[in-house]
Amino acid sequence: MDLRKLQRVVIDALEDVKAQDIRVYDTTKLSELFDRVIIATGSSNRQTRSLAMSVKEEVNAKGGEVISIEGLETGEWVLVDCGDIVVHILQPMLRSYYQLEGMWGAKPVRVKLAGSKGLAKASESEDDDE
Repeated sequence: MDLRKLQRVVIDALEDVKAQDIRVYDTTKLSELFDRVIIATGSSNRQTRSLAMSVKEEVNAKGGEVISIEGLETGEWVLVDCGDIVVHILQPMLRSYYQLEGMWGAKPVRVKLAGSKGLAKASESEDDDE
């Protein structure tokens, strides 16, 4: 799946389950393993698990592949590996403590979020995010 389309699918899946503070970072110069890191916050163990499952279901439904999901047991920090994109879903205290933005956040990617006017879902059209 095209990187921008996969990115839009992941963001839509996170927004559908009300993820908070979604951030997208270009990591092409930081790692050869993946091109994007998406970080989002879930308010509880239950929500972080639901966010991860929403990402998995939507990526699979759109023809992408989820390689693995880690952290579902506790739900405090769930990682979803979508190949070109790695999604970190954390509870607020862990996000504040680990500050992943400091590690991966050198190059933010501008994306339209649900609060933006005229947001198109991944199923409707592609997003100009770079």
